[in-house]
Amino acid sequence: MSNENQPITENQNNAAKVKLPYFDFLLALINEGNEAVEKSFGKHVHWGYWEYPKLASLTTDDFEQAAENLSEQVCLAGNIHNGLKILDVGCGFGGTVAHINERFVRMELMGLNLDERQLQRARETITPATHNLIDFQQGNACALPFPDQSFDVVLAVECIFHFPDREQFFKEAYRVLKPGGYLALSDFVASAGLQPFTKIKLSEWGFYGKCNLQYSAENYQSLAEQTQFTVQVERNITKNTLPTYSYLRQLGSKNPISSKSAVFETLAVEVLSRLGLLHYYIYGFKKLKQ
Repeated sequence: MSNENQPITENQNNAAKVKLPYFDFLLALINEGNEAVEKSFGKHVHWGYWEYPKLASLTTDDFEQAAENLSEQVCLAGNIHNGLKILDVGCGFGGTVAHINERFVRMELMGLNLDERQLQRARETITPATHNLIDFQQGNACALPFPDQSFDVVLAVECIFHFPDREQFFKEAYRVLKPGGYLALSDFVASAGLQPFTKIKLSEWGFYGKCNLQYSAENYQSLAEQTQFTVQVERNITKNTLPTYSYLRQLGSKNPISSKSAVFETLAVEVLSRLGLLHYYIYGFKKLKQ
């Protein structure tokens, strides 16, 4: 893989359609030199994972480590080890790519995202470790710009709800995976009790952009069967992620945000999660050998 920037033409048009106000907010604070936001979300842009949630101290260092822990849990579900070729779809600022780069050797790592701004930060902040190769490319999760059987592992950390079609993404992941390869992801998963309300969607003009939180565990089981994946890992880690909401409130009190949708959407997800209506899952799917 090359570390040179890829030419972008049609993908620039795709990026122009990306509406993720929370990335606008984060980038503005990071560019202002906000140390707490930089530490919290300048690398990973996802919820945290605490093995023992009751022991969460909710300091910036604590959340930074929790975000690192969540990437680690997804990597475990993807059976990641030395000497692999890995695609991280919806890679954000490259946090999971950096996590793998810092812990494994002889890796070929590719981060993919529609938003060129996120990729640019990843390129500027992540340097390949010795014997590793890293590249970041602009592209569509539902039309992956890679040949068949290109990767050992495909990752999608807390981003699949932004994709326009989960089934199409699974088909694309299956196509680019080598036989026996893994697809690992984390996602907010709706419970049976939430199903009557799953027609309600967060507005694409909201703080988190267009999100589809309608998928259930049963949907994932069915999707795996349809796309010829076998489910290797299915973990409900909701309780391990709950301190995230307390930390976000604490961070928000020091960095006020005028967006009412930011407060409403985050609170809605928290309430649904604490009521057991919305869960946070980690999945690992294995491509059947051909």
